[in-house]
Amino acid sequence: MRAPRVIFDIVLLALYLVAANPALTGVPFHEYLGAGIFVLMVAHVVASGEGLGGRGRWAQRVLNGALLVALAFCVVSGAMVSGTLLPSLGFYATGYYFWGPLHALSAKVLLAALLVHIVLRTPATASVLRRELARENER
Repeated sequence: MRAPRVIFDIVLLALYLVAANPALTGVPFHEYLGAGIFVLMVAHVVASGEGLGGRGRWAQRVLNGALLVALAFCVVSGAMVSGTLLPSLGFYATGYYFWGPLHALSAKVLLAALLVHIVLRTPATASVLRRELARENER
């Protein structure tokens, strides 16, 4: 792991935390920011290189799978309950009473899995940041 990736991951986490609170941002901004974060999370998975079948232990692969499934359900259900983004593209989805609860549940599962992911990755992230700080102090 390198410092630019760590910075990207920290910015992605901050953006996610903002988007995860639609009461703070308002629903329209929540929808657009959520769509953008989905694209950035795909970039994060690709940059990680390990994905579901990489070099990680089985528990890490299970966690990555849970994150992927929760993210997929959250994005699809979020698009289906969209009151701004989807209509701006000329689409409207029915079935709010199915998609709304699914979106709420998948968002909670995503948050829980993400917290576990962060706790497990914090030592490696801290190591990279310490190494970069030491390099800066040598200059």
